[in-house]
Amino acid sequence: MSVTEMFSYIQGFLSADQDIREDIRKVVQVLEQTAREILTVLQSVHQPSGFKDIPSKCLKARELFCTVRNHTGELKTKFPVEQYYRYHEHWRFVLQRLAFLAAFVVYLESESLVTREEVAKILAIEVDREKGFHLDVEDYLAGVLILASELSRLAVNSVTAGDYGRPLRISNFINELDSGFRLLNLKNDPLRKRYDGLKYDVKKIEEVVYDLSIRGLAKEQESGGDK
Repeated sequence: MSVTEMFSYIQGFLSADQDIREDIRKVVQVLEQTAREILTVLQSVHQPSGFKDIPSKCLKARELFCTVRNHTGELKTKFPVEQYYRYHEHWRFVLQRLAFLAAFVVYLESESLVTREEVAKILAIEVDREKGFHLDVEDYLAGVLILASELSRLAVNSVTAGDYGRPLRISNFINELDSGFRLLNLKNDPLRKRYDGLKYDVKKIEEVVYDLSIRGLAKEQESGGDK
């Protein structure tokens, strides 16, 4: 093979790779748009009127996840199965965002932590990397940490809405989450930095609970008070 032929071959390889990346970007853009729509639906729970309508908001979000599943199914076809991590950077952020949204829906429905397997099922992707397009462990953990920040905000807004019991439950949940993350030896720098922010979420929620306690509102909520 001559030098010219060699570089022509390389150019063909680069062009094919660029075509794959462009196809992936188009699908990811649609996924990002759907993620924004889900977030818009769920953000309304922070409003005083939204607390009374949480089940319907979660139902609407679940319906939008059907659209997400269609797009993840399309995304799987855009690259060779064995080259997941070659193109992972293109969809890493949106998968983390979708993992957070799935975790937020599950928390609003049951006040429990969604598992990685549940998130994968909601997104119609795999858990095991050997099976191809999957939810990477670090992407799942990043989504859970975004959830912690969202719940710290929800704790504050719960008080505004007159729901004094929710911040106490959120505090217990976040403390359990913090204990779980302390068991991990995180090597991923972006994930580690995001985890460092968890302590601020814990502190913010503790301040809300403390304020409720000194005002007697937490005890009143536990005893069924209507104030």
